[in-house]
Order: sequence, then structure tokens, then C-alpha cells
Amino acid sequence: MKLSDFDFDLPDELIALRPVRPRPASRLLVGQGAAITDAHVRDLGQFLRPGDMLVFNDTKVLPTRLAGERRRQTRDGSGTAQIEATLIERVAADQWIALAKPGKRLRAGDPIHFPGLVAQVIEKNEGGEVLLSFDKAGDALDAAIVAGGDMPLPPYIAQRRAPDAQDLEDYQTVFATRPGAVAAPTASLHFDEPLLAQLDDMGVLNTRVTLHVGAGTFLPVKVDNIADHKMHAEWGEISQTAADAINAAKAAGGRIIPVGTTAMRLLESAARDGKISPWVGETDIFITPGYKMQITDGLMTNFHLPKSTLMMLVSALMGVEEIRAIYAHAIAARYRFFSYGDSSLLLPKG
Repeated sequence: MKLSDFDFDLPDELIALRPVRPRPASRLLVGQGAAITDAHVRDLGQFLRPGDMLVFNDTKVLPTRLAGERRRQTRDGSGTAQIEATLIERVAADQWIALAKPGKRLRAGDPIHFPGLVAQVIEKNEGGEVLLSFDKAGDALDAAIVAGGDMPLPPYIAQRRAPDAQDLEDYQTVFATRPGAVAAPTASLHFDEPLLAQLDDMGVLNTRVTLHVGAGTFLPVKVDNIADHKMHAEWGEISQTAADAINAAKAAGGRIIPVGTTAMRLLESAARDGKISPWVGETDIFITPGYKMQITDGLMTNFHLPKSTLMMLVSALMGVEEIRAIYAHAIAARYRFFSYGDSSLLLPKG
């Protein structure tokens, strides 16, 4: 298929720059085959059955956008420059790959002083990408990043406004426990403790898996033939406990509904013949139309960017024409799009 098959026109005013409050007040488009229903996330229980299994991603976003100062020794004092670094991939306990702005002001060996941290530029690559080695490692480094960083908002938000203290809460799920992501599993941002308790009382099951969402989730597809696209890799884990719970729910007739494309990609990476096995490692699974779902019976997800790999994923689940109809309805009905936007519950026919 061609990249243009997944394109659509989106008015700029439908890109959400802040989430609604309370979290479950977001709108929910329910697509059940070709049927479309307008609802709210707080109504989710009306479309689920006792024994259904929601699978949440418990990754925790680190506030990896750091403002610092390059301090190069020069006689005339010209060695000082303001630098912004967004950490995008951890490669060692004390090292991250980062996007630095302005990258042209950096060279290998430069020290950058961030709040509570000092980093050294180990390598400089094209496009402002640098390898940084910090003076702290592991949990100590994570704590310093949390203390001194801002949330790495998606480009379509960051281009319109700067991150602030409210994003530290807004861009984190209520059950985030495992630090490591540089982007949120945004479908889960719609849940709060009262909604989780309500679903639990109804007999809707849930379990947690981990996929540390990387900056690659925002990378554009640059090839016309989608079969030529190279998918980014992300680290994930499914515990024995989670695998057993998912398999038991499936065997009892419950539907397996990942909350977010990250959870879905992880489940499909670990599934064979309708069952899940414990799993740990990196996945670069690329789900496109024609893919046969191994374990996924439905998906809760926000509305995605045109011509993105996530548009291809939801098209694989629901069908290309069905997704076109769903997105046309969402735009006409003024749903809010992307990370801080509204949500959808996609239940394929059959």
C-alpha cells in the first residue's frame, strides 16, 4: 500500500494543546464494525462486558527536556552557550542519545551544565543528535532528570506552546510506575482512579505490561511504499503474571483490549496462536493492513497523525475503509486529536 492511502486533512484547531478535566470527561468515539457511536470515556463500561480484559502500559515518562549551558574554556569568554537537550534514548546507565538545540554550537568533548547534572558530549551526529555521558548513573540520574527537566511534549504541541509544570501531571498516567519512556501511552491518560474502580466493580479485568515509548513513535514515514519503512525499536516486558491473566481471560471468552497502540504492539509481539507468553526485549513490530491479529480483540486509542505508522495499525485492526469513515466522522463531529485529545474504542466486526 502507498503512504497516501493513510492521509487525511485535519484542521489545526482540532489539535488538542491541553487535556480536558476530569480525565474521563474526554469524548469517546466507539467504532463497532461499521457502526459509530458518540460517547465519553466515562461511559466506557457501557461498551465492555464482564470478563473483558483491558491491558495498560505502566511505563513512566521521564521529563527529559533539559535546559543547560555549554561551558567551553576560551580566553574571550565566548565558550558559553545556552543549550536545550531532549533525551530520546538511554544507551547505558549514564548515557543518553539526545537531540540538542542549537546542535551547531556543540562538538565532542564539550561539557554541558544542566540543573543538578553535568554531561559531556561524546559524539555528535547529523541533525543535532548527540551522545551525552552524565556525571550520575541509574536511579541517581533518573532522579536528577525528574528534578530538573520538563516533559518532552510531542512536536505538534511543543511547536505551539512550551511545556510547563501542569504537563508533569497531565502527561503521565495515574498508574505509571516504571520510568523509561520519553512519550506517554496517551490512551491511558483518560483513566482516573474512580473510573478504574467502576470498571473493576463491573467485572472488567485489567493487567499491566511495560513498553518504554521512544521518540521514534513521532518519526514520519518517508517512503511512498509502506513496505519499505523501517520501524523503530522499543523495549518492553510482559510478566508471567500478566501473561497468565491475559490467557485466562481469553480462554474464558473475554475480549483482550489493549489501551493504546504501545500495549497492542507489545501484545502482538509476544502472542502466538491466540496465547501470550512472558516476554522481554525490544520490539520493532510494524502492523499494517493484511496483518492477522494474534491476541487483540479491540483497541482503545487516541486519534493519530496522518500518514503515520499508527494510522496503518488501526487500519489493520478495523479495515482501511472503516478507519477512513471513523476519522471523517471524528473530524466532522469536532473530536480533539492527538496526545491530549479525545479517544476511540475500536471493536472490529466479527
